[in-house]
Amino acid sequence: MYMRNKRREFLKQTALTGLAAAGGMFKGFAAGLNEPNIFSNSNMEYKNFDDQPLSVIGLYGDWAAGLNENILPSFSFRRAEWKNIDKWRKAARKRLKERMSIPDIGTMPAVTVNKQYLYDGLHIEELSWQLPYGRPTEALLLKPEAAKRKFPAILAFHDHGGNKYFGTRKITKTSDQQHPLMIAHQKEYYEGLAWANEIAKRGYIVLVPDAFPFASRRVMMKDVPDFMRNGLNDNDPENSKNINAYNQWAGQHEHTMAKSLFCAGTTWPAVFFAEDKKALDILCARDDVDANRIGCAGLSGGGMRTVFMAGLDERIKCAIPVGFMTTWKDFLLNKSVNHTWMVYVPLLPNELDFPEILGLRVPLSTLVLNDEDDDLYTMPEMQRANKILNEVYKKAGIEDHYKCSFHPGPHKFDKKMQTEAFTWFDKWLKQ
Repeated sequence: MYMRNKRREFLKQTALTGLAAAGGMFKGFAAGLNEPNIFSNSNMEYKNFDDQPLSVIGLYGDWAAGLNENILPSFSFRRAEWKNIDKWRKAARKRLKERMSIPDIGTMPAVTVNKQYLYDGLHIEELSWQLPYGRPTEALLLKPEAAKRKFPAILAFHDHGGNKYFGTRKITKTSDQQHPLMIAHQKEYYEGLAWANEIAKRGYIVLVPDAFPFASRRVMMKDVPDFMRNGLNDNDPENSKNINAYNQWAGQHEHTMAKSLFCAGTTWPAVFFAEDKKALDILCARDDVDANRIGCAGLSGGGMRTVFMAGLDERIKCAIPVGFMTTWKDFLLNKSVNHTWMVYVPLLPNELDFPEILGLRVPLSTLVLNDEDDDLYTMPEMQRANKILNEVYKKAGIEDHYKCSFHPGPHKFDKKMQTEAFTWFDKWLKQ
């Protein structure tokens, strides 16, 4: 009886809270895979019948936003008291790491090369490594077929997309046979291109790891109590119907995962960073990689991971977050309903605005790519984020190391944007 009651409680909770996992990264996900996201209309007018601004938390929005209104965060480089860039960066990074509560996940793991082959002018390695917890992380490494020297390298992050069953396959192509869901995914978000392959062909070594908890790192049905499984299992995993059912379950499970990570004394961005840092360690340790010429990029959830990785690790000499730049105020008032639990670091908005996490990398080169019709963000706050980063780089005296571009269209990393990104990488990693 106890287990039946717990299962009913879980189903009721996920049904009521699933709407929090909606929007661009989730693409209408919580409302059902084939249903519209009622909260993602970027053209809606934010006014109520009393002509007061509307917010995703109702009348509490103005009050909550007012807590930090017109106050520069305490560790913002834009504050007058921060004059020495090195002292500021050291202090601000220390505070960011404290707020994230980054877990210690051990030394660099041993890497297994499971398979090697050639495809479309590239040498591809299927890699895996075992962290102290969970199943092995699987990754793909792509490099020019005739590579005989050290190359600059890219740590490439896949997107979220409301699809936790897939990871590396979202931005790679390793044969002429692709899963139909990945053909559709790449068509929607990448104009039909596997962008990791495209940048590798330009003369880069590219490492694409599965993120926590996606693909090889995903939560399996057999690893959670029966009352949480909603009748699902891990059988016939490549079946599209089963993948869609799993992805809907996994979106709802984010509430549980996030709360459990908080109870463990850490945060989701911290787990991302800890695992991504191991991937960066592995990439930098390779004999065929020039560890002084490393870049990092990703769309959406991959853009968010780029922000934290590039802000905290100076081995990333060139960073390009795509489709993930706005302010904490935008999340607070307008867009938290459109985003995953994976973004948030409690209390950090008092000390750094979201773009200032990326600004911690100043004076290293940074390109931010935005979409004008991206319903993950509002245009005024995307523009304000750009203004903040411009101010940071201007105060550091190296404005030419930062660029922000707005491209027409919805949430994506299309061919034109890829061309701009790859040209920026060439400028800073090949000269």
